[in-house]
Amino acid sequence: MVNIAVLGYGTVGSGVVEVLRTNQESINRRAGQEINLKYVLDLRDFPGDPVEEILVHDYNTILNDDDVRIVVEVMGGVNPAYQFVKDALLKGKSVCTSNKELVAKHGAELLEIAKNNKINFLFEASVGGGIPIIRPLNQSLTADEIVEISGILNGTTNYILTKMSKEGLAFDAVLKEAQELGYAERNPEADVEGYDACRKIAILSSLACGHQVDYEDIYTEGITKITDIDFKYADKLGVTIKLIGSSRKVEGGFAAMVAPKMISKEHPLAGVNGVMNAIFVKGNVLGDVMFYGAGAGKLPTASAVVSDVVDAVKHMGTNIMTIWNTRKAELVDIKNVSTRFFVRIKGSMNEKLDKANAVFKGKAVTVDGLDGEFGYVTAPMTEKDYSSAAAEFNGIISMIRYEG
Repeated sequence: MVNIAVLGYGTVGSGVVEVLRTNQESINRRAGQEINLKYVLDLRDFPGDPVEEILVHDYNTILNDDDVRIVVEVMGGVNPAYQFVKDALLKGKSVCTSNKELVAKHGAELLEIAKNNKINFLFEASVGGGIPIIRPLNQSLTADEIVEISGILNGTTNYILTKMSKEGLAFDAVLKEAQELGYAERNPEADVEGYDACRKIAILSSLACGHQVDYEDIYTEGITKITDIDFKYADKLGVTIKLIGSSRKVEGGFAAMVAPKMISKEHPLAGVNGVMNAIFVKGNVLGDVMFYGAGAGKLPTASAVVSDVVDAVKHMGTNIMTIWNTRKAELVDIKNVSTRFFVRIKGSMNEKLDKANAVFKGKAVTVDGLDGEFGYVTAPMTEKDYSSAAAEFNGIISMIRYEG
């Protein structure tokens, strides 16, 4: 029998308990031995909930119990989760977590402690909720060099953009609806400004390149400036708009970014709608592969956490090697990365097209019934060259990166 403890009895923590109890027999069979939930840690009491029988309020009860072999951290945030997880690893307890902030900030350090102690630090649920992606990157795709990871990594923003695209609604109206439905938080900043997706692509980038990618170094742009008019142009161009977290191997290293992009409707990520997530991986040998599913939610995330618990049980006394060290990865400055740009320009196309052609060297697009502006798709150029060209041009309303 293997005793485990769960830190946090919120949405994911209660989901972990539910999954363990619902599928206990099959989980034990897959693990090869019985998994016993000995403790749940939370500051609150839960009168009437069966968890009260194993509820503790002091982390030291868990830390100092040598019978607890695995700790599940689903508290969220960095403090006190970081210290709790670090102390558990130093005590020789494996840790499974869904905490993307913790993994993005301290993943390499915690993996090193686990390796030194012949235990494991597992974090499948930290990216993509119930979508398996960490384990495939770490185990299944090891024959390949990863040249690109791109993904729709946040269900809230994907829901908003999907509704805007299909129903022609404005951002504010869809955000309000998403909040009413529980898809968006009362304070949605982490989602709509791209911070949540940024932490997730930082983790994936670290695994792809083997070094610590700090999320603070990743250029991040949210969806708050995307309008219903942008989708009118997208429809005319045969593309759609998605918030994409991407990490690509370019000359000089990896370039990472989170930003809204216009992508072809033929792109594998274009058909990922609603609150669903997907992660597209390109290997130099395998080619293209995509992972799709529920990227968040109580039970999908809890399922991924429990899968890590099973893995930890199966590898007692053996560290599962993960190539992610503490040496900081220097990302390629996005100013030197090339793409195309969709630009909305205020004014008459007849008056401004020649100047646009001279500066951007691309093609114009108009939308029926939309007067006083036009759209323009530039030729491929670096971010730096685009910024210089845009500075010379009066009347630019907005810009979206274009990969159609």
